[in-house]
Amino acid sequence: MILVLGATGSIGRHLIPRLAGTDVTAFVRDPAKGEELGCPWVVGDLDDPDSVAAAMEGVDRVLLNAGGAVPAEGEQPMVRQQRTVIDAAIEAGVDHVVKVSVWHAREGGRLAEGAHWVVEEHLRASGLGWSILAPSGFMQNFRTGEAVFTEDGHLLGAYGDSRVSYVDCADIAACAAALLTGDPRHGETFVLTGPEALTHAEIAAKLSAVAGREIRYVDLPAAAFATRLTALGLPDDFAEDVAALFAEVAEGRLAPTTTAVADLTGHPARTFDEFLRDDAEVIRRSWSTR
Repeated sequence: MILVLGATGSIGRHLIPRLAGTDVTAFVRDPAKGEELGCPWVVGDLDDPDSVAAAMEGVDRVLLNAGGAVPAEGEQPMVRQQRTVIDAAIEAGVDHVVKVSVWHAREGGRLAEGAHWVVEEHLRASGLGWSILAPSGFMQNFRTGEAVFTEDGHLLGAYGDSRVSYVDCADIAACAAALLTGDPRHGETFVLTGPEALTHAEIAAKLSAVAGREIRYVDLPAAAFATRLTALGLPDDFAEDVAALFAEVAEGRLAPTTTAVADLTGHPARTFDEFLRDDAEVIRRSWSTR
């Protein structure tokens, strides 16, 4: 049996249909969202180890996709939560865990980059079979505008004119499905990107064409961007970390593209234009009123 964590999120909603016909169970917090998935589901909470352990009974493979960086004192909560999943998988005799991480996860990294590295190290030392998907930024972050920073309806950032090879979550799901149902590629890490790298000014122009109004990209120096984020309500330390990560992206660290999506799935990675075309109605409705 396959257990999918994060089944109702940006990746999970694409993954569950791809696993139709397999023995799959979704791990959800909200029964109402479980009902919408069209597959068996169990209710649990990653902060409740007993519920995680119960969900692991009879499981062979796990998609570990859960949590993100949040304002917090000390260790990111996602580290504790994902360790709980890995430890439960060990106890249950799970064969393989496919973990969704981030590109450039590393020791001492800020926010999600550092947190995912700690989880990756725990997984590598667990004795479980494992493979890691390390995606670039999600195209879906631009779907409604709620997952990016905006001001007066325009994109806000500190990327300069650097390019980012955003990847469609549908492609991440396709890669996960390949590993969960076929050769799990034990011990391998796959950096997932789209087929092109775009500047945020180019992205704003593409969003404008779909939304039917002008959307600009407003670029700020990292320090000014951090100040703007605190004005939007983020804690100072968290805002500074976010701004520092954006400044690293401005150096081009997310600009390269890879062939990993095609290598794992047999089809080319989707373009930003394809993403916009398929989600045009939601994008138009969301961005036209921001």
